[in-house]
Amino acid sequence: MKHYYSYVPISAKIHKKQNRMTLLCITVAVFLVTVIFSTVDMMVRQEMNHLIAKHGETEFQSFLERPGVTTLYPVAILLFLFVLIAGSLMITGSLSSNVTQRTRFFGMMRCIGMSRKQVMNMVRLEALNWCKVAIPMGIVLGTAGEWVLCAVMKYVVAGEFSDMPQLGISITGIISGILMGLFSVLIAAERPARKASKVTPLSAITEAPSAVVRKMKNGNFLRIESRLGAMHATGGRLALMASSFAISIILFLSFSVILQLVDCMMPQSVAKADIEITGDRSDNDIDAAIMEKIGQMEGVKHVYGRRSLLNQRALSSADSNMETVDVISYDLYEMECLKKDGILKAGADLSALKENGYSCFVISDADYKKGDKISFGDETLKIVGQLRYDIFESDGLSKGRTTVIVPDETFENITGIRDYGMIFVQLKKQNSDETAALIYDIVGDKADYYDAREDDTYSTYLAFKICVYGFLAIIALVAVLNIVNSISMSVSSRLKQYGTMRAVGMDEMQLIRMIRAESGTYAVTGLFTGLLIGLGLNRLLCGYLVTSHFPYEEWSFPVMEMCVILLFIIFALLLGVHIPARQIKGMSITETISAL
Repeated sequence: MKHYYSYVPISAKIHKKQNRMTLLCITVAVFLVTVIFSTVDMMVRQEMNHLIAKHGETEFQSFLERPGVTTLYPVAILLFLFVLIAGSLMITGSLSSNVTQRTRFFGMMRCIGMSRKQVMNMVRLEALNWCKVAIPMGIVLGTAGEWVLCAVMKYVVAGEFSDMPQLGISITGIISGILMGLFSVLIAAERPARKASKVTPLSAITEAPSAVVRKMKNGNFLRIESRLGAMHATGGRLALMASSFAISIILFLSFSVILQLVDCMMPQSVAKADIEITGDRSDNDIDAAIMEKIGQMEGVKHVYGRRSLLNQRALSSADSNMETVDVISYDLYEMECLKKDGILKAGADLSALKENGYSCFVISDADYKKGDKISFGDETLKIVGQLRYDIFESDGLSKGRTTVIVPDETFENITGIRDYGMIFVQLKKQNSDETAALIYDIVGDKADYYDAREDDTYSTYLAFKICVYGFLAIIALVAVLNIVNSISMSVSSRLKQYGTMRAVGMDEMQLIRMIRAESGTYAVTGLFTGLLIGLGLNRLLCGYLVTSHFPYEEWSFPVMEMCVILLFIIFALLLGVHIPARQIKGMSITETISAL
């Protein structure tokens, strides 16, 4: 061996099996970043090609300045940083355990003349050596992942993504993946490298695997093996392992706010119409016969209309400032859609609205309660529910106006009006163009006809949801890999201690309980830290991104997210303990003792 560093590839072959999980961690990090940046690149290309085809080359510059484009790459860079943090934590855990296992080896290298600086460089080179395999593998898998995502957006989501590029190669994605692999490994290697450089030559001939045992005291209510596990967890590795749990929880709670933001920015309604037929709302001048004809057409899924009676002088039992009220009729189907879309406030009673002919829902800045009444003319309506925001305003604010929503039959009984101010049509997917053309012929010049199918934002909404849920799933995957890897490496690094314990009479189940106690200590500490920071960030981001722009929204304790986090922690712990437990059960007493 001509140089100390010549041992690096030899070490990689010797410890090939032990390094599998670390290689997987690097590969996953590179894969994630390659997928993120490659997919963003394809989305930008798709939009650019669409604009050039539609408006020509002159639109290229204005396209680059569009808000949608300028925010795509910053979001991707933010995700890059998150993956870098999570990936670095994973790889740091693996390297730290690797160094701990080879304390005697580094002591021997110090004995034959290797300096501390050379030891640090050797650890860094060993880490970089993994990149030769992990980075190309991550890039190949990431590019394949980008192809799959683009295919899903093109053929499943469709809509505005119907001309998404297929089988594209993104140089941006590849370069980002390479940088992720190199940066994460170099950052992760720094702490283990310093740790390895502090190993003294004396470590080559002596080691005290049972030092932890000597620190134990009697009189604790926990079993000895559980106390040993907790002691192992607090023996210098706690901060790193707890951070692995905490960063995953923090990221999960932070990114869950984006789901709420997407719902506010692109609200999706079950009652979304494909065709809108509008007349004069105040005159209700669309003949009811038109709606009856449309409803009888084979290609029509649903048809419903609205009638309006605006600016009626009114009195309220709950709002003394109210002077006028707008009365709007809703079809039973559209009433049910309000509930399905989550627009009704808690306690709203849809069944009471159906049964009682003089009940209504109300939209108002005032806080109405169930049972309050509104009177106009000779009629009095009983309020059985309130909407969360004003669905007739783009910003959701009522601005002092009060609107009551009543069933069609009630509106007819009160006003005697049968014709409509607006008619909405939902089409079946089969032959929708032919049906739309027939409806256009029926409407003629009797009202304004508008085909709203091109305004559908569901494809974009679905794409955002898929991306966010996908990233949340990726966070969970990375965290599970990190936890399983770290616990497994921790067990491997303590085989000498386990050999001592087996020699003095500890059985398999006691060793497994010790591993459970160690893992549980990491989990509880990480869970507490992650929730403390994560819930604060969740509320802060909700205020900054959501409630500041959509005042009718409010922060609520993320119950569903908390349940998911707890299930994830339990699953990660069970899996993290199962693998090393199986490893210990597969070793005979003589094999374990031979590790001494």
